[in-house]
Amino acid sequence: MKERRRAQRVRALRSAKIIFNNRQSVIDCAIRNLSDEGGCLQLQSQAGVPDVFDLRVDGEKRVRPCHLIWQSRDKVGISFHDVSQDPAKKDEPKNRGPMAKISEWRRNPETPLNIDLIRGELLTLRAALDEVEFGIVLLDNELRAQFINRAFRTMWRLPDAKADGKPAFVALMYHGRDARAYAVPAKDVDAYVAERVAVVKAGAPTPVDLRLTNGEVIRFQCAVLPAGGRMLSYTYVTDIARSSDDLAAMRAALDSMEAGVLVLDANLNTRFMNRAARGLWKVSADRAEARPSFAQLVDEARTNAGDSAADDRDPAIASRLERVRVGDHKPADLRMVDGRVIRSQCAAVPGGGRVLTYADVTDLIEQAERLERLAATDEMTGLRNRRHFLALAVAEWSRFKRHRRPLSLLMIDIEGLSSINERFGYETGDQVIVHAAILCSEEKRGSDLIGRIGGGEFAVLLPETDLAQASGLAERLAHRAAQRPCPTNGTNIAVKLNVGAAEATSRMSDFGMLMKTAEQARRATSSARRGVARKALVSNPESEVAAS
Repeated sequence: MKERRRAQRVRALRSAKIIFNNRQSVIDCAIRNLSDEGGCLQLQSQAGVPDVFDLRVDGEKRVRPCHLIWQSRDKVGISFHDVSQDPAKKDEPKNRGPMAKISEWRRNPETPLNIDLIRGELLTLRAALDEVEFGIVLLDNELRAQFINRAFRTMWRLPDAKADGKPAFVALMYHGRDARAYAVPAKDVDAYVAERVAVVKAGAPTPVDLRLTNGEVIRFQCAVLPAGGRMLSYTYVTDIARSSDDLAAMRAALDSMEAGVLVLDANLNTRFMNRAARGLWKVSADRAEARPSFAQLVDEARTNAGDSAADDRDPAIASRLERVRVGDHKPADLRMVDGRVIRSQCAAVPGGGRVLTYADVTDLIEQAERLERLAATDEMTGLRNRRHFLALAVAEWSRFKRHRRPLSLLMIDIEGLSSINERFGYETGDQVIVHAAILCSEEKRGSDLIGRIGGGEFAVLLPETDLAQASGLAERLAHRAAQRPCPTNGTNIAVKLNVGAAEATSRMSDFGMLMKTAEQARRATSSARRGVARKALVSNPESEVAAS
């Protein structure tokens, strides 16, 4: 520092011009920290400044030959030299600083060592370090400060008197403790200081973020110098640290969610996978940190997570990859082999990435399916209700109209149901209805549609069936009913079914006309039976009761 004070320096800015390219190119600048050995030039931009150039300072007649020592965003450090007095140095490599000259001298002690030049360049270097925006501390091999730049002094509010006194590094740490600068509990401050000193003694190069009580964050790094000293750098990274803190908080929040979250980059590789997503796809934290591709995750889910959709690999995986690639936001349900249903949704994010969410909607799906069954099913018999049966029948009618394939319909009712209700009660009547529904279901084929139309009325739609085949089915159904009475509370009640059959024709305008024709046939069957002696409605091993 004493050498720095002895050097002639001019603090005021003076205008100057950088001249190069055989005096054809000129860059305006301002010169500061001017000494006999060099100085610092301030420019709008250091871009385009050559390594060697001439400098004309306003008010001076002479032109100073100089070369570049260092450069930053809008400043450059220079060292003056006179190549006219030493022509041999014209071909000397550029930017050979004092350390290079000292290293060369150590290798070959007979090499002349220009101490004055080196001292000047060191002063220039120190002046340059005083201009940078990050803190710099140079320690000797005993960890005493040999140089502390202005940015460090401002950063830690270090008085010049203390900084110029070449304090030990531990003293600098205690200055921060006394100023209560460290965001560390009071009881832990001494241990914190000891830890920082140990890091510098060891010369550990790993960057460390120091958090201050004023909310700022400074990134500290240590570098070991050739003579055993240390160079310490301190850089404000508050915005970066806050962003990192926000990201950590967001990750923690996402990890606490029940829904799975998967974040992909523009190449569809994993960037983040929260705990729920890892559990869903049976992916370890280490595997997620390895950033597997989405294709790999889907493929691995086939064995790890039991994703049934991945069993048929070609269409399922290709379809899922395509949905994610195009950013299709429509929800898709993935059925697992254990019966769960996972709803997946994809969203495109800026930069080409994707965010996928996964939610277990098994309960919702099951509830929706139950409601759908209730809406389409007759609660008593388990058959299709009238509304659902008619909806399916109309669709089948449309197929008949297009292809003219055979289509028939049976209309069925339980004869004497009202008498059964009056005599034995409605509970018994309901048992008879269920019994009739079972009889009808046993006779139907897989392609047939059967529904309960009314109280004791049923309909059976028979695709690919002509009238002769339908009539045969009607006879078998009536015969089965006659052979199997309905058991109720130890009493067998005979069940008689009236069945009418009709076949669709091109003359019929809609399905309603087919139903009407089949209903007319059923009524004709019922009327014909009324002229025949009725069989007993109730029978048991002990007695037989005739109908009234």
